Amino acid sequence: MLDLVVRGGHVVTPDGVLDADVGVADGAITAVEPELGDGTREIDARGLHVLPAGLDPHVHFNEPGRTHWEGLRTGSAALAAGGFSAFFDMPLNSTPPVVDGAAFDAKLEAATRESSVDFGLWGGLVPGARLEELAARGVIGFKAFMSNSGIEDFAHADDVTLYEGMAIAAELGLPVAVHAENDALTARLRGPSVRDWMASRPVVAELEAIGRAITYAEATGCALHVVHVSSGSGVALVTAARARGVDVTCETCPHYLFLTPEDVEALGPIAKCAPPIRDAPEQDALWARLRHGEVDFVTSDHSPSSPELKAGAFGEAWGGIAGAQSTLELLLGAFAVDDAARLTTSAAARFRIEGKGALEPGADADFALVDLGAPYTLQAADLRYRHPVSPYVGRRLQARVRRTLVRGLDPAPGVGRLLRPTIR
Repeated sequence: MLDLVVRGGHVVTPDGVLDADVGVADGAITAVEPELGDGTREIDARGLHVLPAGLDPHVHFNEPGRTHWEGLRTGSAALAAGGFSAFFDMPLNSTPPVVDGAAFDAKLEAATRESSVDFGLWGGLVPGARLEELAARGVIGFKAFMSNSGIEDFAHADDVTLYEGMAIAAELGLPVAVHAENDALTARLRGPSVRDWMASRPVVAELEAIGRAITYAEATGCALHVVHVSSGSGVALVTAARARGVDVTCETCPHYLFLTPEDVEALGPIAKCAPPIRDAPEQDALWARLRHGEVDFVTSDHSPSSPELKAGAFGEAWGGIAGAQSTLELLLGAFAVDDAARLTTSAAARFRIEGKGALEPGADADFALVDLGAPYTLQAADLRYRHPVSPYVGRRLQARVRRTLVRGLDPAPGVGRLLRPTIR
């Protein structure tokens, strides 16, 4: 007898959407077929779509050290509520940042205890980081800021640090992810308003940094990933580099797709982020390139803070969007169900995480059960974050996640396990 049968759903598989049962044994999918036999447990999925649960490779859960901003328990619970079974936590915002083995060990201990879903850990590429030590422990790759990170204990990677770090990462068989903004351009004085902030971080600051990172990656043979690309022009640089053989991918985030500068002016600091939300021509170009398949996946870049850091003048407020719970539901309002599933799972293949990202025999039994006929208006009370704040509160969403399973288990603190990449 199977451990679990998910019965009668519209199952989103690599071969299309099938009306089938999904069988599970020992945490893995055994079959996707009509009318499977009995299971020790059964879930009635009739009327629901069964998607491969998402993997969000870009979150800041801030633990240990800044759990009053967010924490692994609340952050992972929010992800599970939004249809995700795994995440990769960024190395900064936690204290200490993950730039050596001891810091990795501390975060691993906290995540093993607190996370309701599976997790991977990024290491930091900063001056003096111990990349070999981090690689030996199983980091996903190395994250570098090409501009000021906003966190005093996570320095930006100057050109020497970035170039030499990419060379080491290439030898270790791990990718480098970059926050791509030109440090000098973004360090200029800025005024208090939304438009002042946007003017201080123009598209050219993103484009210059993306181009420089691609040049270094091409020279070193390093696999490069450009995080939170905010512009169609930025995606175009990645596409052109990929066409000439550079191993480079990129992501964007829901806030660059669904928020406008006018929204940011209305919402205030809860919608502040870097790079900033772009004007209509760049946003339209970003949508076009996303629909054309040039953006590899969509991530949340969930980067919350305590409410007091979002108060006051816009220019002085903390820059970060709280949105991990809403990524899939937002995308389901704009894409076909199989495309939304692809955009929230394909990070597993890019970062070589076996068993994740597809509903097929042998894969982990990670499911998101989604009701496509249940539009609702997101309320603060729906959010599982430590602080129920998000720019999407009040937004009408066209689908609702009803349940998420992680290796066939209901999400709960301690269920999550460490994900390590297959090394090249």
